[in-house]
Amino acid sequence: MDYAGLAEAAAEKMELYRRDPSGWRGCREVSVSWRPSAEFAGNVYRGEGILPASPHDVWECIKPVAGGPRTKWDQNVKDFEVVEAVSETVSICRTTTPSAFMRIISPREFVDVVLMKQFEDGTMLSAATNVEHPLCPPQPNFVRGFNYPCGCFCIPLPGEPDRTQLLSFFQTDLGGYLPQTVVDSFFPASIAGFYSNLTKAVKALKA
Repeated sequence: MDYAGLAEAAAEKMELYRRDPSGWRGCREVSVSWRPSAEFAGNVYRGEGILPASPHDVWECIKPVAGGPRTKWDQNVKDFEVVEAVSETVSICRTTTPSAFMRIISPREFVDVVLMKQFEDGTMLSAATNVEHPLCPPQPNFVRGFNYPCGCFCIPLPGEPDRTQLLSFFQTDLGGYLPQTVVDSFFPASIAGFYSNLTKAVKALKA
């Protein structure tokens, strides 16, 4: 399987989503919008916010590496492991999540190829998409979910070194037999929680 090629394709999708403002519907409470996915029978969600920390500090909190702080601050990540390092910037990762939404959503597991990339303007990108891997057969205590091209951009703000724009795209098939109303309610609230918890994490990192 061409893991590096799949990772690059996911990164290209992230750049397309970033440049395309059309078709997104929002909810007023938080900076979250969504539109129908072209990848599966669900939505692609766009989150956007300004975080009170440098791009470096934000990246330290979200970068997909073994032993990183993500499992400590992100309530939707129970465990994260690097299964295979394909290259310096591409890896196969397994993520497990706890039960959520008043336990209506049982624990999930995701296996993805992940690409880390830095752009000339200092923007950093983590992009991912689902893959199969021989070291990651489905586990009996988890429902296998699937991330379609998704990721986060850490974007520097000119003249504001201690603030970062975080632009994120989530495109997840949770698997199982969940009512669509549950899925539609879960993601906007989950993404808002992601930004809130990340804000607390970067403030703690600076303290």
